[in-house]
Amino acid sequence: MPHEHATVRYFVDDMDPAIEFYCQRLGFEEIMHPAPTFAMLSRGPLRLVLSVPGGGPGGGAPMPDGTLPEPGGWNRFQLEVENLESSVADLREHGAHFRNQIVTGVGGRQILVEDPAGNLVELFESTAG
Repeated sequence: MPHEHATVRYFVDDMDPAIEFYCQRLGFEEIMHPAPTFAMLSRGPLRLVLSVPGGGPGGGAPMPDGTLPEPGGWNRFQLEVENLESSVADLREHGAHFRNQIVTGVGGRQILVEDPAGNLVELFESTAG
């Protein structure tokens, strides 16, 4: 059965700043926040599930060997924006940290911004037609 959305899980250290970042800065909508350690957000067909490591049963639970999931790394999802400079300026004004400067590639321009826990989001502006 086909799904109408894709779901990505990110681990965050502190839920409230993460929700604020995604909803106020990147245009996500809060779908549910039933516990301090879990929230579900959406933007179009993307569902973003946020979990605090060690926050109880579910996606943030420790692995059988006791290892906790953690935020960060280089994996990311991409959000297309209409005006990359404007998006970057707004995020910088609100204290966002970027891992690089705007880069021009073969299909567009992009930049990597970190959420408050250090998870990456790639902002992309297409240069196609």
